[in-house]
Amino acid sequence: MREAERDPITIEVGGLCREELRRALTRAGVQLNVHAETLLEHRDFDHVSASTLTVVRRTVSELGLVDGGTLGQVLDAASALGLEPSPLVTAPYLRLATLDQPEAPDSVLSAGRPPTGAVHVASVPVSPDIEHPKGFYLRVVDGEPWLRGYRCDDDYEWGPEAEVALVRPSGRRT
Repeated sequence: MREAERDPITIEVGGLCREELRRALTRAGVQLNVHAETLLEHRDFDHVSASTLTVVRRTVSELGLVDGGTLGQVLDAASALGLEPSPLVTAPYLRLATLDQPEAPDSVLSAGRPPTGAVHVASVPVSPDIEHPKGFYLRVVDGEPWLRGYRCDDDYEWGPEAEVALVRPSGRRT
């Protein structure tokens, strides 16, 4: 991936009601899995005021976890670098802002591991229940942009090559 593709992106998040957001995703041709549908029903999507966020993408290794790490370790490592978890509502807006994401190198949609070519939008999980989706990831498969939810337990480790999207607080250059 070229470095320019990993430059920070500033996006507006929120401002749309849940149904307006769903219509925007549908108009853009974004595909959803059942876990994404579940997350979109979360109360975090109720009455979200618009705000501007700067999103940065880093691999787990770039966060200092050269052997990979759990979601908790990823969020802790990001915090140590001055980065914050993405609010849950960030993912659909980031999907809409990055429809030109490069195509995934394979079309496997579910394999019990972080999918190739995915950008996980690293958020604090909304439920400790391992059956409940923990967050979203973005991926383009066979020319179709996806917003997918994922599930994992607290012990699941992301590999060092896994890419995550985090928020850079205003005024920071991390």
